[in-house]
Amino acid sequence: MKVYLDDERATPDGWVAARWPEDAIALLETGQVTAISLDHDLGDDLHGTGYDVLCWIEAAVATRGFIPPRISIHSANPSARQKMQLAVERIDRFLKP
Repeated sequence: MKVYLDDERATPDGWVAARWPEDAIALLETGQVTAISLDHDLGDDLHGTGYDVLCWIEAAVATRGFIPPRISIHSANPSARQKMQLAVERIDRFLKP
């Protein structure tokens, strides 16, 4: 399954919508996510951001041997996009021998 985390944009065909980080994480925990596309700003600070999902993935890879899906970022927030890309690079480093 492909997961699209966003609170405003329409979910592309063939993707499963997740509106909040906890929704995306619950789907990741199923082990069935093959790709995930993340927005950063989700409109409700109580729920968190797309970066929080990346932090969860990073911790799961580092501590549980979680195999992450293909990760893409579609955030329009330039500084958040950069921060998220650095998180993806950290995740990738855990996967390299």
